[in-house]
Amino acid sequence: MIVVVGIGADGMAGLAETSRDELRRATVIYGSRRQLDLLDDTLSAPRHEWPSPMLPALRSLPVDSAADIHVVASGDPLLHGIGGTLIRLHGAHNVRVLPHVSSVTLACARMGWNAHDTEVISLVTARPHTAVRRGGQAIVLSKTASTPKELAALLTAHGRGDSEFSVLENVGGPTELRRDGTARQWADDAAPEVGDLNLIAVRYLPDERMSSYPDDAFAHDGQITKHGMRAVTLAALAPRPGARLWDVGAGSGSISVEWCLSWRGCGAVAFERDEARRLNIESNAAAFGVAIDVRGAAPEAFDGAEAPSAIFIGGGLTQPGLLDACLDHLAPGGRLVANAVTAESESLLTQSYSRFGGQLRRLQHYHGEPLGGFTGWRPQMPVTQWAVTR
Repeated sequence: MIVVVGIGADGMAGLAETSRDELRRATVIYGSRRQLDLLDDTLSAPRHEWPSPMLPALRSLPVDSAADIHVVASGDPLLHGIGGTLIRLHGAHNVRVLPHVSSVTLACARMGWNAHDTEVISLVTARPHTAVRRGGQAIVLSKTASTPKELAALLTAHGRGDSEFSVLENVGGPTELRRDGTARQWADDAAPEVGDLNLIAVRYLPDERMSSYPDDAFAHDGQITKHGMRAVTLAALAPRPGARLWDVGAGSGSISVEWCLSWRGCGAVAFERDEARRLNIESNAAAFGVAIDVRGAAPEAFDGAEAPSAIFIGGGLTQPGLLDACLDHLAPGGRLVANAVTAESESLLTQSYSRFGGQLRRLQHYHGEPLGGFTGWRPQMPVTQWAVTR
C-alpha cells in the first residue's frame, strides 16, 4: 500500500494526529526536497528525494512489498498533486490518501472567495497563456518565481490589465506574504522579489464571458467560419468533456477556440496550410487561454497528432484524398462535420452522403440591410453541411 500524506507550509505542527501517526510508523518516506525538509526529528524512517524525471520512480514503487510505502505531498495530494498520478499508475486499491488543507483552500479563505465559484488552474506543467480568461476568478498555481509577472504581462497584452491580481507566498506557513495590485501593475512595475512557492489569485476584468463570440473577437483575414454558421457547426460537432477536435483548414481557428471553451478538458489540433493564418490561430489561442496544437497542411501533418474524437473540415475539401484521410483517422463513434460553399466541394459532400449516410443540410443566412427608406434581406453564401458518425 502507498500512503500519501499531505503536508502544508506549517510542517508537522499543522498535521492531524492521524497523519502524524502514519509518518511515525513509516519504514521509508518519499517526497520532494522541500516536503522532506518539513519533517522533524521524531521520524526515524529513511527519506528518499524524488529524482528528475519523477515518473519512472513513481512507476517502480514496490507496492507489493510487505511494508507500506509513505509519500509526503503538498496540501491535498488529489488537487493537482501526486495522489492522482499514483492512483492512475497503481490503482485506487493500492493508494490511500490523507489530505491536508490545500493551498487553494487557504488562498480562497484569504481572498474571501467561495471555493465553488473559483477555478483552479495549474501552470506547473502548462504554458502561462492557458491561465488567460475573459472573466471569472481563479487560483493559479505557479511554476516558479517568474510566473506572476509572465501571467500579468499576458493578461495585459490581451486586454485584461485591469484584472485584480494578488500574489500569495508560503500560504499557511510562518512567512506567509500577500501582495495585491492589478495585472497591469505587476506587468509594468519593477518586479518585486517573489518566492518559488507562490500562487496567484486573479479576478479577470473586464468580464466579457459569452457564448458564442462575435467574429471581431478573433484575429482573422476573412477566412473565418462566421458567427451564425459557427454556432450551427459546433452544434453538429457535439463537443463532449475531454474530447479532442481536428480542425482541418482551420483559417482563424475560431471553431477550435470555441470547441475548447465548450467543456472542461477539450483540446484541438488545427491544421492550416497558410503561415499567416497559423499565426492568427496561435494568437487566438493565447487570447482565449486555450490549448491548440497548430500544425501545417493536412493530411501531411496528421502524423504524430493526438487522435481525434471529432473532425471538422472547413477548407480544402477538394484536395484529392483529404476527406478519405480524415475518415480513416476517425475512430468508431467519432464524428465528422464538413462545410462546403463551392459547387465542386458540395458535389463531393453529396457523394459522401450517398456512400456513408449521415445528415446533409443546406443552410443560408440573411441579413437585414437598408434598401432606400426600407429594409431588405441580403443573403450570405449558402453552406452545404455534411455530418456523419463513424
